[in-house]
Amino acid sequence: MQITAQGFLVYELTRSPAYLGYVGFAAGLPSWLFMLYGGVAADRMSRRTLLVITQTAMMVLAFILAGLAFSGLVQPWHIIVLAFLLGTANAFDAPARLAFVPELVAREDLTNAIALNSAMFNIATVLGPAIAGVTYAALGPAWCFTINGVSFLAVIAALLAMRIKPFVPVQQTISIFGRVKEGLHYALRHPLIRVINLNLAMVSLFALGFITLMPAWAVDVLGGDATTNGLLQSSRGLGALVGALWIAALGGTRSRGQMLTLGSFLMPVFLVLFSTTRQLPLSMVTLFGAGLGFMVMMNSGNALVQVNVPDELRGRVMSLYSLIFFGLMPIGALINGQIATRLGPPTTVLTNAVVMVAFAALIYLRVPDLRATR
Repeated sequence: MQITAQGFLVYELTRSPAYLGYVGFAAGLPSWLFMLYGGVAADRMSRRTLLVITQTAMMVLAFILAGLAFSGLVQPWHIIVLAFLLGTANAFDAPARLAFVPELVAREDLTNAIALNSAMFNIATVLGPAIAGVTYAALGPAWCFTINGVSFLAVIAALLAMRIKPFVPVQQTISIFGRVKEGLHYALRHPLIRVINLNLAMVSLFALGFITLMPAWAVDVLGGDATTNGLLQSSRGLGALVGALWIAALGGTRSRGQMLTLGSFLMPVFLVLFSTTRQLPLSMVTLFGAGLGFMVMMNSGNALVQVNVPDELRGRVMSLYSLIFFGLMPIGALINGQIATRLGPPTTVLTNAVVMVAFAALIYLRVPDLRATR
């Protein structure tokens, strides 16, 4: 709800696709500054404790934005600053969250666990934007931010209620910088993880640009409003939810590499179709397909990385994974915002989708071993 309402509020205040890119860039910049150190923190302290701290910080930031919106004082620069602070909390939250999963389930159940976790996340992605669109239109953005803030209480309570083994950190004599270097060295030297991270980098830079442009698409391309924006976001989330449930249902019956390859083609092909549609129902159908392909690709890649990482390096390797995703995405958002200002959102989305199809074909031809990896 907050992401949808925040994006539409920025566009309502500025009427600028470029400003949507600025907010996305501000949210992602902390990933470059802090994410790798967040991975070190996730290997040195209780991951649950770290998650409680980050979730509390996110809750406070949501309430601050709600207060600014209720008072009528909110300005675009407020949203940019708060997006930066939220990104800082996320830089420590994301590695800990990914590294925390193997503490909850056995290694052989990782694929199902990751998929079910994604399914729960995408239920929110389906419902949140739609509810945000209606709430925004009826009550204004402040209530969207308030509801988000309250929701963190349930997250924090759930974390505290978990019964898990006490965290025992591995004793290390090397410096923090040395520990960062150790994690990077493993990720970059491992052939499979290197390819998955490269694929993730392309997705963050090119394939996800359409998300940043969604408010402008709803208004300028489809002639809609906040409700239209919410429906588009929910369609993408519903596709991702179905993709996550599909992966969870398959379990270990299909090669993770095959599923990753399938998703890497599905997502950009549906984005090509999305870029050519000018009717809301067709746009929703194509975004559903893009969301499904994205989640199949992401879940399969995440599981492949997790099963190939030793526990003592998990936080740091997953911090690089998170850095690539969260760090390159705002750069893509900034670039896409500028291109869309000059060429329009449809041309921008089409160009990015064609690039991703070409890259998926390149990996298919040059790295055939990926498809056989389980």
